[in-house]
Amino acid sequence: MQALRIYAGPEAWAHIRSEGLQPSHVGVVAGAAGGPKGLILGPLDRLIFGEWLAREAHPVDLVGASIGAWRMATACLNDPVQAFLRLERDYIGQDYEVPPGRKRPSARHVSERFGESLQAFYGGRIREVLEHPRYRVHIVTSRGRHVLAREGGWRTPAGYLGAYLTNALHRRAMGAWLERVVFSTRATPLPFATHDYRTRQVWLDEANFMPALQASCSIPFLLEAVHDIAGAPRGAYWDGGITDYHLHLAYRPERGLVLYPHFQRQVVPGWLDKAWKWRHRATSFLDHVLVLAPDPAWVSRLPNGKLPDRADFPRYGADLPARMRAWGAAVAASQQLADEFAQWLQRPDPSVILPL
Repeated sequence: MQALRIYAGPEAWAHIRSEGLQPSHVGVVAGAAGGPKGLILGPLDRLIFGEWLAREAHPVDLVGASIGAWRMATACLNDPVQAFLRLERDYIGQDYEVPPGRKRPSARHVSERFGESLQAFYGGRIREVLEHPRYRVHIVTSRGRHVLAREGGWRTPAGYLGAYLTNALHRRAMGAWLERVVFSTRATPLPFATHDYRTRQVWLDEANFMPALQASCSIPFLLEAVHDIAGAPRGAYWDGGITDYHLHLAYRPERGLVLYPHFQRQVVPGWLDKAWKWRHRATSFLDHVLVLAPDPAWVSRLPNGKLPDRADFPRYGADLPARMRAWGAAVAASQQLADEFAQWLQRPDPSVILPL
């Protein structure tokens, strides 16, 4: 394999060594936050949901935060291959107006545009997600507490400063400022334990699906928080990546293997943990996880020598066609990831798997 790297926790590696890898072995699929980085996973998503997992009839839990939540909900739509192609086109083509003298658009403007995009994408199709016969969706959001219970001029920066400082001491202590709220398909237990961090579960329905998904994608300061989501505790809801950046969760082994198309080897717990490299190590939470990620040398050959990311918005500024070309080229190249995984699935070779 030239582009794809496969990483596994010890139990996942042992399973593949003894039994190989079949769709029936997978009980959970995870989708990380990461903004435009998630674009390169489109071909893998089309392979996994459009072909490979479609061979079986067993239930699968889909857990996602931010763009990962958008991807996991898209997997539940009728004809997921076409749905993922549309997600790709819509995401690459997003454009925002930057006021004169400003370096970036207002949070209100981005939230309004993004809400319109979600409405155009899922309008009239929410029941396809909620009533999928196999897939059980879990959308991760971050709910503000105390000072962060409402978004405001001084409250938001003060609250996130407090969250940053307490998280530096202990990740669980950040629960005083932000809690994990997971919106799940009705009556579906979470596929992970919640002893690691303050957590609530709320049932998804047609009234709260769109606000929950928008909240899961609402990056603080770049988008506005979503307030008082129907059926959930009152408060301000932000990007699920704040509490669970890469979904480093205590997955329940009885649910089966966790298949994780990702854009890097490390599974970072929370967005505020990016600076704390020692928290990027694998733990027992990931023992049953199989990560599919691009090789760093392959990434270096993409446009600008990196994955698409939010820095490309100011990099290209008003030159939308140039950004679309760069992101489109990266997505086209990422077909190699899916092709190599499809070839490996024909005869899963544990010798090529690296440890998480």
